[in-house]
Amino acid sequence: MLVLLGFAMIAVFMVLIMTKKLTPVLALIIVPTVFGLFAGAGLGIGDMVLESMKSMTSTAALLMFAIIYFGLMIDVGLFDPLVKFILRKLGNDAAKVVLGTAILAAAVSLDGDGSTTFILTTAAMLPVYLRLKMSPVVLTCVAGLANGTMNILPWGGPTARAATALHLDVNDVFVPMIPSLIAGLVVVFGFAWLLGLQERNRLRATSPEIWGTPDTVEPFTAEKFDGGASDGGSGTGRGRKGAGPAGVAPAVGGSVAVLERTETLVDEQDGGMADTALDPNRSTLRPKLFWFNLGLTVAVMVMLVADLVPLPFVFMVGSAIALVVNFPNVKEQGAQLVAHSSSIVAVVSMVMAAAVLTGVLTGTGMVEAMSAWLVQIIPSSMGPFMAVITGVLSIPMTFFMSNDAFYFGVLPVLSETAAHYGISAAEMARASITGQPFHLQSPLVPAILLLVSLAKVDLGDHHKKVLWRTAVVSLVMLGVGMLTGAIGIG
Repeated sequence: MLVLLGFAMIAVFMVLIMTKKLTPVLALIIVPTVFGLFAGAGLGIGDMVLESMKSMTSTAALLMFAIIYFGLMIDVGLFDPLVKFILRKLGNDAAKVVLGTAILAAAVSLDGDGSTTFILTTAAMLPVYLRLKMSPVVLTCVAGLANGTMNILPWGGPTARAATALHLDVNDVFVPMIPSLIAGLVVVFGFAWLLGLQERNRLRATSPEIWGTPDTVEPFTAEKFDGGASDGGSGTGRGRKGAGPAGVAPAVGGSVAVLERTETLVDEQDGGMADTALDPNRSTLRPKLFWFNLGLTVAVMVMLVADLVPLPFVFMVGSAIALVVNFPNVKEQGAQLVAHSSSIVAVVSMVMAAAVLTGVLTGTGMVEAMSAWLVQIIPSSMGPFMAVITGVLSIPMTFFMSNDAFYFGVLPVLSETAAHYGISAAEMARASITGQPFHLQSPLVPAILLLVSLAKVDLGDHHKKVLWRTAVVSLVMLGVGMLTGAIGIG
């Protein structure tokens, strides 16, 4: 009964958020509560949730003050020069921008921390997506793909857990999986390029006066760009002598016209982003404090990587200093906090609501029952394929349970069974980490909640675009592991 209730609860939850019948926060609260009562939790369900919530408080604090800090840095204009630099290097080609996002997320993921990766990636790339009117869901998709794939690094967590649970050296687990990691990244970059091409075609269809082909495009003027902004803003949009109308010169590459963006389109006088977070005339800009804000941000990033003090405290202090220096007036400080309150409420409420799901799964014994059932239903004839089976199981199982529960609770049992068929513990550990790209998209992972909140993307929209792609990446990594012999068959 617990097994059926557990799987049914996960299925109902996913269906409700992906069909947008309920918001993720409501689904995380209502669905586990109903199924928990059916499982016989009774009045004890409250204690289960509160016990789970205790472990969530530091995460909630981290996400809350990280949102305040980086929201403030965007408001004061710290990232505006970076946006201009990226636009000049990548141009306005959506395919290049999306591929650049994937490369950036993969590079930053080398530090092994998902929250840091998503903070830096969204801070650098979200303004660019807004500037070019690209979908932020694409950003969250490729960032999630890249970080999930890189999550098998030895210092990322899962690989160390697998090695610890099976009493192995972490290098024995990771090194043979390097070809799988490379193959996974190739697939991620391929998905990023295809998503970028889709965005390029969408922009051509929705805004042909800016992104269209020379055969179909209307004469481009500054007024068209300013007046055609989807946010309804208007501005001055000054052209640049010799660069064509509004400083945009069309250059045809293949059958797609790629418009080369010049300095004018990223000039501070451009009104295309009026009334948005990137409004060049916003009152919160603090150009005279640019170097101070940059130094403070670098210091915060160094503290994140050094891990000398708890991360929530780093962002608490950073936010306090940034507010006092940039907005010395008390009313302005309060206004800044209110300005980001909607994002804070969205992410913190989701983290707290996730405690209901994890509390019910653990407190009612659903996780243990589901794990035991999966081990029991594997027929003895499939014994030689235990490593492959473990790799496939790691995709859904690490999605609806924590890494600790899977690697310390499920993997040892599977490994013990596999040993009877000549499959080593190292092979089992390697297979078990191939599901990490999928795992990282779970609503139980705080980092992914931070990503969708910073990008202001609905979790259901993110899942619809990213889940099948992460499943493909995981299966490719598993397949390459088998081909190279890192994951064997008994």
